[in-house]
Amino acid sequence: MHLPVLLNEAISYLAVNPVGTYVDGTVGGGGHLQRLLQVLRPEAKVLALDKDPDTLAATSRSFQQEPRVVFVHEDFRHLDKVLANYNITKVDGVLLDLGVSSFQLDIEDRGFSFHDDARLDMRMNRHHKLSAWDVVNNYDQADLTRILYQYGEEKYASSIARRIIKARQDRSIDTTLELVELIKSAVPPKYRREKHPARKTFQALRIEVNDELGAVEAVLPQAVDLLRKGGRLCVITFHSLEDRLVKRFMQWEARQCICPPELPICTCDHQARLEIITRKPILPSAEECQSNPRARSAKLRVAGKI
Repeated sequence: MHLPVLLNEAISYLAVNPVGTYVDGTVGGGGHLQRLLQVLRPEAKVLALDKDPDTLAATSRSFQQEPRVVFVHEDFRHLDKVLANYNITKVDGVLLDLGVSSFQLDIEDRGFSFHDDARLDMRMNRHHKLSAWDVVNNYDQADLTRILYQYGEEKYASSIARRIIKARQDRSIDTTLELVELIKSAVPPKYRREKHPARKTFQALRIEVNDELGAVEAVLPQAVDLLRKGGRLCVITFHSLEDRLVKRFMQWEARQCICPPELPICTCDHQARLEIITRKPILPSAEECQSNPRARSAKLRVAGKI
């Protein structure tokens, strides 16, 4: 079931101009898009992007009678090129709802969920060559350990990687539940009783397969370039790696000087491009977390173009 996270909060910060032009860089099931359209006037325009053609096709059918929306099958890392194709030079807001969508999680054969048995896949765009199967079955132990530790912040990364390498000597690891059982056998019993022991490994594999952090690093400076004065950049993250990246970027772009602190005078000529609107991230309410458990780790950060 698709439930948009931090819906009211995100749109209240994003929609600064009721007749403006906006980008929903991760339209997913269209929950944020629907609410945005409710507060925009008929003259407004929204470009709705998604890298997953299946999700985009399903969502676009729900908005067939909506002339203000243009759906674009594209990774948001190419935001500047997309807007250039539509002769758009400036926008009033960019919304990025990062991570895997509810649509992708709920379709078993996509292989994102560690609860359902499916072929190891995890590609947000199924035309993309690299899949989770390729990573699990072809990466060496050092690379597997690095990915699990770096992208999953998994403290048992080495143990899990060793277990994967040993298991695939006999046969390939083909399904999500096969991998889950291997992970369970590689971690202590206490760890298995806390949160689901495969959660961090699946996150790491998904990030590697889709180069999620690379895409975020690519889109953020583009979004700032494309925002007009007073426009808003709203980013919803779901884990510490994404949130840290977004936080540091916004802080950097909000600095007036980037000279080393030991210099007596400023020589960098750096100009701040953003004003941080949310000094602390906006978190979902207890009520939202109860009705939508996937919202529990969400954080919304907002900055405005100076």
